[in-house]
Amino acid sequence: MNDAATAAGQEPPKLKRDASGALDNSSLADLIEWFLNFDERTARIRHAMSNELFLWKQADDEANGVPIYPFENAEARFAIGVFQAVQENNSEPLFGLWLNDILAAIHDAKETKREIAEANKLDADPAASIMENAEKLTTNTERRLYLTSSWIETLYTAEARVLGWIYQDLYGRPFTPTSAG
Repeated sequence: MNDAATAAGQEPPKLKRDASGALDNSSLADLIEWFLNFDERTARIRHAMSNELFLWKQADDEANGVPIYPFENAEARFAIGVFQAVQENNSEPLFGLWLNDILAAIHDAKETKREIAEANKLDADPAASIMENAEKLTTNTERRLYLTSSWIETLYTAEARVLGWIYQDLYGRPFTPTSAG
């Protein structure tokens, strides 16, 4: 969490349930907003570079025949993803599996980006953006893999931060990843 939020004694708001026992959507929205405002790794989804990656991914998917939902921006895609993850993974085992899958995807995306960056010496200019680095790649396939990996890392890092907190709030203990055996 952000040191300023911690120093101010601020913690994420607790989730609430409605009369039927389902999670209250307003409290989930408040939690997401808190993370966007106070958690630096989640807030990156609001950065212009994250949105540029998101827009690239939308256009690339559409150009390659992948059905898309026309989200307004990266932040909207992130928030809807959190809502869907909570709704579809409505038990502790399912939620745990989903979080494990997200962590594995982050790991794979980081590793793919690292390998492409090393092979193509993309780290030579530390001020270059992800999009600028992608332009240095010589094949469309490699460029798409690099940018897709960058988007997955950005999106799932933000989701993992919020979903990890939700897991703890719902089940009374921090999420502990299981290793693939």
